Amino acid sequence: MHHSDEEIIPLIQDESTREKGFDRLVKAYQQEVYWLIRRMVIDHDDADDLTQDTFVKVWNNLDRFRGESALFTWIYRIATNEALAHLRKKRISFSFLALEKTSTAAIPEYNDAFYRSDNAMRQFQKALAELPDKQRLIFNMKYYDDLTYEQISEITGTSVGGLKATYHQAVKKIKKKLSLE
Repeated sequence: MHHSDEEIIPLIQDESTREKGFDRLVKAYQQEVYWLIRRMVIDHDDADDLTQDTFVKVWNNLDRFRGESALFTWIYRIATNEALAHLRKKRISFSFLALEKTSTAAIPEYNDAFYRSDNAMRQFQKALAELPDKQRLIFNMKYYDDLTYEQISEITGTSVGGLKATYHQAVKKIKKKLSLE
């Protein structure tokens, strides 16, 4: 059963029902958060850990949620920050490699069932993985999550015009990698 924000928010804002509300919040958003992160970091174990970290941060900051944005927007912002921070840390760990090796080393291996599929899908996923983090994030939110530019703007703090340009550039790069242009 999917619980609505109208049901969850009063529960998390009341100290006596906070745990019950948080349980419903996790049930309502866990899968969406996992896939948002998974598409960014590729690895299942990393995505699992980061999803858990996201909900720990959500729990620790429940008293700061004021309802000025949608609950999913607030949670997505936390998840996005977790994924981007993870990718930055991962990139730093590759910093000892030569620049040309770093670009290929940062491209993940697609060894699990989610990424095992036909060649076209593997090429598409590889093209996505090669995008800069911000472009990949914006592309994923628009293409996979079907969020509006306004929703993405709220989550990322980027202007709608900037998002449209970023999405357009991402699409252009993917098409080029797939030789569709």
